[in-house]
Amino acid sequence: MNYPVIAEHILATVQGTWWSRRRRREDVPELPPGAVYVFRVGGNYRTFPEGMVFDPSHPDVLDASSVSLVDTRARLVDVDRPLPSVSEADNFTLRASFTCQVTDPTVIARQGIIDVTVPLRAYLMGDSDLPRVSAGHRVEEINAVRTEAGHRMTAYSAIVPPRVAGMSVEFVSAEVHASDDLRNWEQKLRDERRSWELQRGQRDFETQDALRIAELLSQGSDHVDAFGIARKEIDVTEAAARIHRINEEESARRHKAETSDQAHAQALETSESQMRREMLLTLLRQMGGSEYVDYHQVLEQVLRETGGQPAPGIGAAANTTRMVESGGARPGSRDPQGGFVKDEDDLVD
Repeated sequence: MNYPVIAEHILATVQGTWWSRRRRREDVPELPPGAVYVFRVGGNYRTFPEGMVFDPSHPDVLDASSVSLVDTRARLVDVDRPLPSVSEADNFTLRASFTCQVTDPTVIARQGIIDVTVPLRAYLMGDSDLPRVSAGHRVEEINAVRTEAGHRMTAYSAIVPPRVAGMSVEFVSAEVHASDDLRNWEQKLRDERRSWELQRGQRDFETQDALRIAELLSQGSDHVDAFGIARKEIDVTEAAARIHRINEEESARRHKAETSDQAHAQALETSESQMRREMLLTLLRQMGGSEYVDYHQVLEQVLRETGGQPAPGIGAAANTTRMVESGGARPGSRDPQGGFVKDEDDLVD
């Protein structure tokens, strides 16, 4: 950095002319704000009076062999020094801040201090105990190193204050930074962590939204429509027409279900009746093999089971009555006791 000496220029000898004895220097550079001219005249350095209008015919200006532009404003200057860590592959960087201001421009010009960080870095390197505060720490323990380095620099600057001839210098603060590789790694981790937290937040919001929507839907379509109407996302007329259509579809579905249930019940009843009749027929066939059958009792049971209707395969009720009438016995058809049919084939004559 160009501080405190901003620039240095060699000046040519000014020759007089035969038509004018008054000489003027024209090769003096323009002076920036906050700086002063320091001319070298012979072996001496002389500051052009500050606040005075520059006179190119001033004797010091005419006789000067060089000029230095010195910045006299106070500046905050940062100086870096590397510090070791436990690992040989990683280092810390100590950044010390100093306030500097020129008090004697002629001394600064004579020493030619173009970059004040050079003597300040030499001042930092003069503390041989400073590396010990970081040598026992890993790069991840940078906060501990910052604390110890700050205490060390405060004590060091109080015992051995920084000195630069022609300037007032004061130690302000010390900061410790990690290496660029570690900084980049931490930044990558930070970005990944922020991205993950953002995704997790989005998932949480989606979950809350889903739960809220599920609760809304569980309260029925009417509540959902009302919510949509309140948010002006659903038209009232459209909602009413949809509800009417849904009600009609529900009524049709219920009617269809009821009709289906009735048909199923009737089919079940018919099936049960048929099954009972088949069971009775089976019973009659089994009883036909018996020598003596009380067909009056069998008829009453059949009529009870069939509701008074003749069972298929048995014949009409009149024929059934005839089957049990007592009368003249046909040859070989009745028992000697009378009144009982011996053969089942007589029932269907």
